[in-house]
Amino acid sequence: MNRRRLAYFRGVLAEYYCILFLLLKGYSILALRYKHPRGEIDIVAHKGNALIFIEVKARATQEDALHSITPQKKQRTMQAALGFVANQPRYQHHDLRFDVMVVTSGLRIIHLANAWSAA
Repeated sequence: MNRRRLAYFRGVLAEYYCILFLLLKGYSILALRYKHPRGEIDIVAHKGNALIFIEVKARATQEDALHSITPQKKQRTMQAALGFVANQPRYQHHDLRFDVMVVTSGLRIIHLANAWSAA
């Protein structure tokens, strides 16, 4: 299997690990790999009054994962989040939150809530 395909499968597996983690923490999963013309969101979740848009990164370290999230990626994620809310009016009055979840090579999950703001 080539490296690109292996990286894709590793990313998909990381997303499913994160979903399990979130479910165990009481989150509701609304979408997986939500696609919008302006961007994509790995996981859209809901807990309390928060609508959470989560970027999942499978990397060796937390530092590697955070370096891979560029300002352009954040902007595309925020645009996709606004598209999600526009298509799901029941969430218009929820607080929007942007999280990052890192799955390291040892299958350790690091959940960084409020990794960046929409402002």
